[in-house]
Amino acid sequence: MTRKEKKFKKAVALSYRAGEDNAPRVSAKGQGPVAEKIIELAREAGVPVREDADLVEILSHLDLNAEIPPDTYVVVAEILSWVYRMNSRAGKTNDRSFNSGTG
Repeated sequence: MTRKEKKFKKAVALSYRAGEDNAPRVSAKGQGPVAEKIIELAREAGVPVREDADLVEILSHLDLNAEIPPDTYVVVAEILSWVYRMNSRAGKTNDRSFNSGTG
């Protein structure tokens, strides 16, 4: 089995509550079947899912409910901007959750 075949799918979900949180927080994370379930639930709930293997690798090392580190603010802000655009196109407003998973 190659190294790539051994690699499990990973997923990290973030949430942000304006006025309460200083930065987005890890609200769920997992690999393998747990990652697949996180992604499935996000899609069922209409939460945009974006693949970013590098970011999910960094965020997967954080504890649940931990704020994201400052060195990820720019990339997470870019993804949040993408989420807001996706929500606008879908007619949704102010959804502050998203999921970043690897494929």
